[in-house]
Amino acid sequence: MFAAKICRYPVVMWANNASQILHRSGTSCIRSKVNLVPVQHYASQTRLGARRAVKTKSLKELAQEPTSGSAFVIGRGVVAGAAVVGIGALCYYGLGLSKEVGAIERAAFWPEYVRERVRSTYTYFGIGITSTAASAFAMSRNPALMARLMPKSWVGALGMMGLVMCSGIATMMVPYSEGLGMKQVAWLGHSGLLGLVLAPMTLMGGQILIRAAWYTAGVVGGLSCVAACAPSDKFLYMGGMLGMGLGVVVVSSIGSMFLAPTSALGSGLYAISLYGGLVLFSGFLLYDTQLIMKKAEMYPRYGPAPFDPINSAMGIYMDTINIFIRIATILSGGGGKRK
Repeated sequence: MFAAKICRYPVVMWANNASQILHRSGTSCIRSKVNLVPVQHYASQTRLGARRAVKTKSLKELAQEPTSGSAFVIGRGVVAGAAVVGIGALCYYGLGLSKEVGAIERAAFWPEYVRERVRSTYTYFGIGITSTAASAFAMSRNPALMARLMPKSWVGALGMMGLVMCSGIATMMVPYSEGLGMKQVAWLGHSGLLGLVLAPMTLMGGQILIRAAWYTAGVVGGLSCVAACAPSDKFLYMGGMLGMGLGVVVVSSIGSMFLAPTSALGSGLYAISLYGGLVLFSGFLLYDTQLIMKKAEMYPRYGPAPFDPINSAMGIYMDTINIFIRIATILSGGGGKRK
């Protein structure tokens, strides 16, 4: 899942709000045949030409038809359905209705070194979230610098996110050692750089971001409880489906950059990226939470390299960032009010 972890960076979800693409509508040219012999069937030829004009509607014209808003209604319905399923799963596994042994029950028999691995993973997760929030807040205190660093086109936005991806790959490649070392410095630098890139989100307003943070904390906490109460490998089989869903969301996000949000196809792709991405990364959070516990249990205690809690924390860190971005976008009016 290394490639999937790298592709989870919020490339276009953020870039869509930083650039606009101008669309030009094409003009059609009607060519007429010159008949050498006059035929007195003008009325029938007019009707035939009108029918052909309707049938030969180009794909570009179909894609640029105005949206009816149904894509966002369907997206909100999908999110609501996923929330109901999540609450039901929490009640089912939390009340012990499942006959299988839950991960939290197995945790009672963990040796101390496994507990320390899980504890260290979530500690670095908290450090990464704090570093991202602090760097974004610091950048928002200097509007002139933020305006200068803000990309003026989608090319610049993708370039900045490419830089963040490279820093994430470099962080994962640095060997881990306990204490303050190169790995810890690289993790702080990577999470701080992502905060600088996401700093323009502060223009949404403090109230919206605070609400989004609370909602994100509720979503992450609830899903983590579901993953902890469920059997330890219940969600580990979702890796293939989540990978395919990630490909759909990435393609939809890229496609929505080049299509007008007022068009039917553009709004549909944007709804998939927004609401579909919210459901997708919620599923990734379930998967990554159980993957953390599985790695902590299975990694050899005296292996050639020590257990790396930073690499283990990177999955749930990116899931949380993506969930927060989408919740903030919905609260700011980006989910269904884009005209």
